[in-house]
Amino acid sequence: MSNMIRGISENGGAVLVAIDSTDLVREMERIHHTSAVTSAALGRLLTGAAMMATYLKNEEDTLTLRMKGDGPAGVVLAVANGKGEVKGYVQNPVVELPARSDGKLDVGGAIGHEGTLSVVRDIGLREPYVGQIPLVSGEVAEDITSYYATSEQTPTVCALGVLVGPDLSILQAGGYLLQLLPGATEEEISRLEKNIAAMPPVTTLLEQGKTPEDMMQMVLDGFNPNLLDESEAVYRCDCSRQRIERALVSLGRAELEQLAAEQPVAEVCCQFCDKVWQIPVSEVLEQLQ
Repeated sequence: MSNMIRGISENGGAVLVAIDSTDLVREMERIHHTSAVTSAALGRLLTGAAMMATYLKNEEDTLTLRMKGDGPAGVVLAVANGKGEVKGYVQNPVVELPARSDGKLDVGGAIGHEGTLSVVRDIGLREPYVGQIPLVSGEVAEDITSYYATSEQTPTVCALGVLVGPDLSILQAGGYLLQLLPGATEEEISRLEKNIAAMPPVTTLLEQGKTPEDMMQMVLDGFNPNLLDESEAVYRCDCSRQRIERALVSLGRAELEQLAAEQPVAEVCCQFCDKVWQIPVSEVLEQLQ
């Protein structure tokens, strides 16, 4: 499991979520067998979704981040709920690109610089809340920052990092999400900007043994931050036979009868966990009687 904390400045002007998502991203890589750059892309999005989901009020509420760019990775998607469970997938899990000029993985090149970031919050209402913005860079953190500024008018700084080893193993992963609340003074904003500018990359901090609480103390240095709560984030898929059967029922009788004639046992692979479900189509047809 991955450790996550939420904190707030003493005067209540700034809130921060920070996470060490290394275990979560390792489980993602184990399931999806991603290449280095797609591990970084999906790992960043999963990490961002986990932090953003801490603002959901109920455990069953969900938040979905979907990046669709013009890069070779295709659609990259992450879903998180209020219980700290996160799942996701990348349309093309194996993408090989040259490193950027600074030696870092070219996540923006894999996702693409033209496209959209969609944010869907399903909080149990008749219709979910959907926000969408054009991609800023495809590097994920900048796009999440832009989403908050554009769609929610909330000054936000998002930092994300995934360090991939030469053998494609996930060495470190994590991030933090800082948001200013109404009433922050210019002096406070200036101090926060200086703190952020002095922050090393997230993966460097994790390599040094820093914890999410350490990140909070560094970002909110001078603000006497208080820890609000601690939680765990885990990669977990909630697919089930019942859910797969509901999806098959939605095809309708005519299509199911044709499927039964061609393939008596339907094989459905879950895109989030790669589990293959074998469902006798005749049993699904019985549910329509």
